[in-house]
Amino acid sequence: MTMNAIPVEPDQEWTIHRFRPEDAVGVTDLFRSVYGDKYPVRTYLEPELLAKENREGRVISSVARIPSGAVVGHNALFNSAPNPRIFESGSGVVHKFYRGGQGIFTQMAAHGIEMGKENPGVDLIYGEPVCNHPFTQQLCYRLNFPTRAMEVSLMPAAAYAKEQSAKGRVSTLLGFFTLKPRPCKVFVPKGLEDQFSRCYEGLDDTRTFEAAKEAPGSPESRIHTQTFEFAQVARVAVHDTGTDFQTRITAEEERLISQGIRVIQVWLNTGRPWVGQAVNHLAAMGYFFGGVLPQWFGTDGMLMQKVLDEPDWEGTVLVGEWNKQVAGLVRREWEKR
Repeated sequence: MTMNAIPVEPDQEWTIHRFRPEDAVGVTDLFRSVYGDKYPVRTYLEPELLAKENREGRVISSVARIPSGAVVGHNALFNSAPNPRIFESGSGVVHKFYRGGQGIFTQMAAHGIEMGKENPGVDLIYGEPVCNHPFTQQLCYRLNFPTRAMEVSLMPAAAYAKEQSAKGRVSTLLGFFTLKPRPCKVFVPKGLEDQFSRCYEGLDDTRTFEAAKEAPGSPESRIHTQTFEFAQVARVAVHDTGTDFQTRITAEEERLISQGIRVIQVWLNTGRPWVGQAVNHLAAMGYFFGGVLPQWFGTDGMLMQKVLDEPDWEGTVLVGEWNKQVAGLVRREWEKR
């Protein structure tokens, strides 16, 4: 592996390829040029780790190169959801010499979709466009990733400090593109019927809907938590809800807040009939609905979230009427809590 990145020259022709090990230093240098050492995912700051993740298939990187071999852009597919068969399209960055409407970002994302179509282990791709500028939202619109959820105050402003593109915490959207249909039944919690109907509008797959039940299905909940210390974010995946859910989630929240977490996301499995019980408990604790998550657990999921600081609604940039409607729905849910 090359120990020093090849210098980037402006005004060169570029092409998009799948990642190769000798790209690793160029990719990590590119991330550092934009984010410094503040990018919250270490994979993209450590060349050996990036090469390993690509080699083992947990990350599938698309790379833009110029003829010298210098890296001028990167985007990746990677798994960050409970279902290992769905991949996020993200961690995108373009060198400052090659921004400004040249189309690199769009072509890298489209290249990733094509790699996903060829991969038998990828059923769905989703995007997480940020709300501090319009570019990634425009990209998701062009590639037909309709928004189904909004993650309020997900990213800290410090992640964008080098380029000074955010004054407060940055919200993101979640848009989904189905590669392999997985029809399933969705249990809709009481009081969220209209919200579910809106978020599922135009889904590129088949769903049937039934009213959720509030009684638990088993004595023990299945919960897995990820924390992101720099971002002060925790993600709690609830695969199944049991009679112990209220006790478990209350203790988990106390633990996370004591560690400095400011944003808690709870992913609930809407393929379970008793998801309504979990929604009721979370709502009583100040959590609010954030949208729906197709194929999140194999069956679908939903997002409940809690933010300890006032969201920067006024600084939120939204592109298109649909994104504005979803964001407006989520803001109203936040206001209710």
